[in-house]
Amino acid sequence: MALYEYTAGRLAEMLRTKETSSVEITRSVLERIDAVEEKLRCYVTVSPEEAVKMAEEADRRLAAGDGKPLTGIPIAIKDNMCWKGHRTTCASKILHNFHPPYDSTVVRLLKEEGIVILGSANMDEFAMGSSTETSHWGPTRNPWNVEMIPGGSSGGSAAAVAAGEAVVTLGSDTGGSIRLPAAFCGVSGMKPTYGAVSRYGLVAYASSLDQIGPIARDARDIALLLNIICGHDPKDSTSVPRDYPNFSNSLDKPVKGMKIGLPREFFDKLEDPDVNRVMKDARQIYRSLGVSFVDLSLPHLDYALAAYYIIAPSEASSNLARYDGVKYGFRAENFDGMIDMYCRSRAEGFGAEVKRRIMLGTYALSSGYYDAYYLKAAKIRTLITNDFRKAFEECDAILCPTAPSPPFRIGEKMDDPIQMYLTDVFTIPVNMAGLPGMAIPGGFSSDGLPIGIQLVASHFEEARLVQLSSAFQKETDHHLKRPSL
Repeated sequence: MALYEYTAGRLAEMLRTKETSSVEITRSVLERIDAVEEKLRCYVTVSPEEAVKMAEEADRRLAAGDGKPLTGIPIAIKDNMCWKGHRTTCASKILHNFHPPYDSTVVRLLKEEGIVILGSANMDEFAMGSSTETSHWGPTRNPWNVEMIPGGSSGGSAAAVAAGEAVVTLGSDTGGSIRLPAAFCGVSGMKPTYGAVSRYGLVAYASSLDQIGPIARDARDIALLLNIICGHDPKDSTSVPRDYPNFSNSLDKPVKGMKIGLPREFFDKLEDPDVNRVMKDARQIYRSLGVSFVDLSLPHLDYALAAYYIIAPSEASSNLARYDGVKYGFRAENFDGMIDMYCRSRAEGFGAEVKRRIMLGTYALSSGYYDAYYLKAAKIRTLITNDFRKAFEECDAILCPTAPSPPFRIGEKMDDPIQMYLTDVFTIPVNMAGLPGMAIPGGFSSDGLPIGIQLVASHFEEARLVQLSSAFQKETDHHLKRPSL
């Protein structure tokens, strides 16, 4: 095996025993990027020279006995996390030349750990999409079949891990943007509880829904990343002040005696035979581990998608008002006065999907419509949260699909926004309730495409998701398979 094929946990062991060096690992990953990036387009920006310098510094720290668990491991960050002095574009023309003057909190934490940052991963523009096709820099392709989408909006982050273009990555999840691409690319991804990971320096899409989380090859690497990024940050007013456990301690805990809930509202929507088969196989594996199942009802789940597409665009219309061509970012070349400059800069700088959501949100917040739309959606959100809270009185976690189908073809749903939005039908409710959710490889379709299963737990129960995911991966080999490029 080449070094880029190993998990972060295994590479960390090799670094501790001096079997390899961070520079060797980093060069292996950079060579892999050179070999396959043209086919996949996982990155917006790669910084090879700086990555090697960071690896050299990591090796010095390790030699001095100053290393931490993931010191020297190469990572990619989604292109919406501020990285001081480096281009951070949110995959949008309107930020094509933006270089943040500060680090986001998660980037600062990665640097303190001694992790090697390779570059910024491609994404749907401003994280608005389910397929990574709305990027100004072009679509990312699925490593398992380059004609297929990798999921979105963190498609570059997930595809990079699957293809060996990064050992681990960070993504963000507003309505499924970590879990969906993780499932479609055959890797593991977690959206932590809202408030568990600082959003300081994450370019906002929908502030009450956005959450940063890890993408990796297995549950062990997810736990290692959670240990770094979870924690209170006074710079983020939504960051929750609480203690977090060592998530690695949950990797070997038995799951016998645990109860997993099966919400009928999720499974009633399941029509794809491959996804149905994978879900049945997953239930059988958990039964063999001593887990019991309980049927649940989440009666307001059917309203989640509609409520989300009121709340998220409304917050986006407010957050994206700052991009006006004045302070930073793209400015139209030809205009007649200030108002025309605003209009032309935004019209030329934003893509079609971003403009669609801005208009949806502006309409929902406009005078006379706020009560009819946004306020009602907020009330639905409370009902959904209460449904989940009641469900977790009966079970330890919930099992459901991550997506209603395997990955679909590039371009297949771009002209039908409703069908594209329905791709997130199983992930959006988790964001609406602020819960932690994790997608792990569950099997493959008849065409050999990855299918993920999703586990959901109560607030701040990420350790339980790590426990259940690790137990599943000890009994299966789906997460060990790699695409042939």
